Amino acid sequence: MAEVVLRTERLVLRGWRDEDLEMLVELDSDPEVMRYVGDGKVKSREEAAAWFDRIRAAWAELGYGLFAVELAESGELTGWVGLAVPRFLPEIMPAVEIGWRLLPRHWGRGIATEAAREALRFAFEEAELDRVVSICHVDNEPSRRVMEKLGLRQDRLTTVPAHDKPVRVLAITREEYAVTRKS
Repeated sequence: MAEVVLRTERLVLRGWRDEDLEMLVELDSDPEVMRYVGDGKVKSREEAAAWFDRIRAAWAELGYGLFAVELAESGELTGWVGLAVPRFLPEIMPAVEIGWRLLPRHWGRGIATEAAREALRFAFEEAELDRVVSICHVDNEPSRRVMEKLGLRQDRLTTVPAHDKPVRVLAITREEYAVTRKS
């Protein structure tokens, strides 16, 4: 399968390169970044490397996945955005989740929204998905705001079984997306 590369005004969403592991290690070892992710604990280098391998394998398996996100002007990596199967939340399965994670120095600049908007377009127009969800810890207001900017609506409040953390699930269908694209 050919690498999928998406572009926005400021960003390039692309496949993962070996050297991108260092950014992922930096991202996943930052307590502030990981505060609302999973059980809230940072990942070791080994855990990040194992996840890096799974990210890359998902593209071959599913035909979609997580993109490395870089600034078009400089090539600097900002984090990731993309699509994954949220197996950690069995009650909503089958499902595909859109998510993102950025290095703190890139927070508050609209990068998550810009990248996620393009990833959502890819989800419906190229991957031909029928519905996409997004999941965040109930206290993660910045992520919730991004979800709402993308047109996702509240689906449910629930708890992740593995670590008993409360999460908010928002969703959008292909039909709802088509309406938001026209407006």
